[in-house]
Amino acid sequence: MNALAPLFHPAWHAELELAYARAGQSTRPITRRHLGPLRVQKHLYAEGPEVCQHIVVHPPGGIAGGDTLQLRIHADTDSWAQLTSPGAAKWYCAASAARQDLSITVAPGATLEWLPQETIVFSGAQAELSTRIDLAEDARLFYWDIVALGRPASAERFDDGHFAAALDIRLDGRRLWHERQRVIGGDGLLDSPIGLAGHPVMATLIASGQIDAALLEECRALSCRGRGNLTQLPGLVVARCLADEALDARAWLVELWRRLRPALLGREAVPPRIWST
Repeated sequence: MNALAPLFHPAWHAELELAYARAGQSTRPITRRHLGPLRVQKHLYAEGPEVCQHIVVHPPGGIAGGDTLQLRIHADTDSWAQLTSPGAAKWYCAASAARQDLSITVAPGATLEWLPQETIVFSGAQAELSTRIDLAEDARLFYWDIVALGRPASAERFDDGHFAAALDIRLDGRRLWHERQRVIGGDGLLDSPIGLAGHPVMATLIASGQIDAALLEECRALSCRGRGNLTQLPGLVVARCLADEALDARAWLVELWRRLRPALLGREAVPPRIWST
């Protein structure tokens, strides 16, 4: 007799598809589809109708072995979408890999801000993240990520498992940024001066556009309570930070955003209320 198929599989597959369009003077969500435990809350207009804000929620509160998350986000012509999260994303210790795939497309004249709170990768987790961003010629992007390896607040080192991340940014099909990371638990690069230098938290900010020398130096003067710096590349502003606490790295990114957003996007920075809860 054939064995019965299991009625329950512990791994969860979740998908979220969002699209935004300009309608008069406002940005409206025109697509909001979800499958499984991944969705957004009601759209908000904290800055007025031009900027549509969504909070991406993963109700289980953590990603376990075998879980897959797929996010597809499209900002149509002249729209402006800002996405954040209600708290830290947690990747748990697991015997198998979990994966997140994020795809973002930004049409001409559109603006997309991807500003999630930190990602905490527990020791023993097998986390694999892939992000692809496609920009049209006049599109604008503000993107950041914060990754804590282990749980610094609990004195847990990242001694086991792995963290892998891929980030590709293209402008009209031409590659602007290509990055691959792979950190193995317990590897010497965690403490090496040419690696993380003993800092368990790493943060990256990438924004499209060009800033002047005065603003560049002002941003470079900000401290992330670790090691941080800012670089102007052709068409992109890139900032990096190594820190001991995720809160320090996030505070540094927020201060950079406060200074860069008016220069690059033409609007004062209004922090989402969820960041204060």
